[in-house]
Amino acid sequence: MSNHPQGRALLGGRLSAVLVAAGSSVGLGNIWRFPYVAGDNGGGAFLVVYVLCVVVLGLPLMLAEFSVGRAAHRNAVGAYRTFDRRWSFVGYNGVVTAFLILGFYFVVSGWTAEYMIHSLTGDLARCASADDYRAMFDRFVASPWRPILYTALFVAATHFIIARGVQKGIERSAKLLMPLLFVVLTALAIHSLLMPGSGEGIRFFFRPDFSKITPSTLLVALGQAFFSLSIGVGTMVTYASYFRPEANLRHTALHVTLLDTLVALLAGAMIFPAVFSVGIEPSAGPSLVFITLPAIFNGMPLGMVWSTVFFLLLVVAALTSTISLHEVVTAYFHEEWNLGRRAAARVTTASTLVLAAAASLSLGPLREWTIAGLSFFDSLDFVTANILMPAGGFFTCLFVGWRFDKRLLRAQLTNDGKLAGRIYPLLRFLVRWVCPVLMLLVFLDSLGVF
Repeated sequence: MSNHPQGRALLGGRLSAVLVAAGSSVGLGNIWRFPYVAGDNGGGAFLVVYVLCVVVLGLPLMLAEFSVGRAAHRNAVGAYRTFDRRWSFVGYNGVVTAFLILGFYFVVSGWTAEYMIHSLTGDLARCASADDYRAMFDRFVASPWRPILYTALFVAATHFIIARGVQKGIERSAKLLMPLLFVVLTALAIHSLLMPGSGEGIRFFFRPDFSKITPSTLLVALGQAFFSLSIGVGTMVTYASYFRPEANLRHTALHVTLLDTLVALLAGAMIFPAVFSVGIEPSAGPSLVFITLPAIFNGMPLGMVWSTVFFLLLVVAALTSTISLHEVVTAYFHEEWNLGRRAAARVTTASTLVLAAAASLSLGPLREWTIAGLSFFDSLDFVTANILMPAGGFFTCLFVGWRFDKRLLRAQLTNDGKLAGRIYPLLRFLVRWVCPVLMLLVFLDSLGVF
């Protein structure tokens, strides 16, 4: 296991490594996407399949990316190039993917901030029906300047943290934001569980009906496990490059996947009891967060308070993800273009703000401008989720399974023999044979082949 280069930033310790990496994986995908995907695919049955997919696909791939990152001590591009220049494209794929995701993720993050303000001011409470909430959302998204303003505020907050560096910025923010996220999410889940009729929602989510499992359920669960853990975007490679040599990669990866899954479970425990309590279909789809749930909060005692707390949760979850995506691109500019860290952060911030502004306008004043029938916003989402991320995961499997020196992989997993190596043969088998097949299935499914 190679020595850490002098002068390179290091995370403080085991807890810091777990919280920083968990901040990358935990985001809107857990709290917004997971509940409606689970609702669409049978609730408890989907949950069981999802957890199995996390164990078989997510955990091995995270360990693979951790191993590459810590062994190289470089950004995503530099890491793969360190071991084989011909495989640099895997790192470039990660940087480009992170950059393009920020283009629309900053926009959605801005929406969560806008809705938190709406909740604080009581604007949400003035709506009388789901149609009113839909009209409010449509008006806001179509506005030429308000979404961009909130997007810019979110970009600025992310830039402030990244520019402060790995220890003072990323590590400190993770130690504050991740505990805050869990406290808020737990409070909301407990509140939902105490609502009348919540038991039906709990049964739907935690009592599996295996007759609802179809081949489609398996493919959707694979995709959700992959995207939820931020695999194939370069974040885990980049963050692992800041891990200390004595860090236990296996424990870190296990704790990150457990925290990520726990957030998904708490999100389901928060949303399904509330949805069933008021008689709404659990498969309400992507509109669940901005249209359906505000209507539910409005009918609760202290609805304005709970609505504000909920959107605060979304703001925190979004911020932990934008920080990690921004760092992937910033580290690339910093190390590959030899820019100072603050200069690299400014380049990333300015370019992603332009991209995000274009994505936001494509839902409003520029909605007539489409790419293959999709708005620019939807195009960024489609290309990253359906092409670039699955490709990144697939080629990571091939690289670590077939090209990465097996002695170096074993050294990373065992800390140069200090830890037992029993997991090594299983991990290498999964990354070589099982994960590539699963990734290929996810890729084909996302393109509509099945």
